Amino acid sequence: MDTDAQLASLPERDRSPEPAQGEEQGSRSARFPRVAAGWRWLTGGGPLRRAGVLIFTCLITLLLVSSYLVQPFLIPSGSMRGTLQVGDRVLVNKLAYRFGDEPRRGDVIVFDGTDSFVQDDGPSENAVTTIIRKGAAAVGLMRPSETDYVKRVVGVGGDRVRCCDKWGRLEINGRPVLEEYLYPGDVPSQVPFDVVVPEGKLWVMGDHRSDSRDSRDHLGEPGGGMVPVNRVVGRADWIGWPLGRTTSLGRTGAFADVPDPGPGHGGGGPHG
Repeated sequence: MDTDAQLASLPERDRSPEPAQGEEQGSRSARFPRVAAGWRWLTGGGPLRRAGVLIFTCLITLLLVSSYLVQPFLIPSGSMRGTLQVGDRVLVNKLAYRFGDEPRRGDVIVFDGTDSFVQDDGPSENAVTTIIRKGAAAVGLMRPSETDYVKRVVGVGGDRVRCCDKWGRLEINGRPVLEEYLYPGDVPSQVPFDVVVPEGKLWVMGDHRSDSRDSRDHLGEPGGGMVPVNRVVGRADWIGWPLGRTTSLGRTGAFADVPDPGPGHGGGGPHG
């Protein structure tokens, strides 16, 4: 049989340049035109657009990290001098107490003082001011909130905290504490007190005792100066700035010999 005749008898092949439009055929760009267009806009354009996208991405990443993992906190006052200086940026570990662990004696913490150190909400911010403050706080340029404080945990739930013994030392559950972290020249407290910390609360004090408004100053107020554990933002684990002061804030050994609260130390003591 003539080969040319056989070829001529076969159905004509589809010479169309268009691809078959099946469910599993065609490019992703064709199936998701808006996504493709958005991606081209993000990756295309001039250097200014790319720089803007990069800055925006970095800011979003910083906000996410600051909200859930580690937040820079600007030290605004001298109440922790001896350990922290005005202008230091500490890095607050927000995961420190997320998985069942709780603040321990000696921890340096950042907490929300609402209803313990601050009894009213104060003036409200407008939306623009709030956004600017939160963005600046995320990189440690501003204090996160007027109700946020940084102090050292001295007593936890059940502890009897007393000051002072006859040698002028702080006493917890009947055991004197040698506070080597205090600002040079300070005494543990010039104001005597004798309190029992309720369960779920903390007694906190600044390391610069003569320049610190802490639990002692709120004894006569609702809450008695005790900070609820659920108001703790996180534990200050590192000094991140300035570079010359970069260091980790290790645990102090001052409370190593303090016994757990017992019948003679805890719930039956005076509350100041």
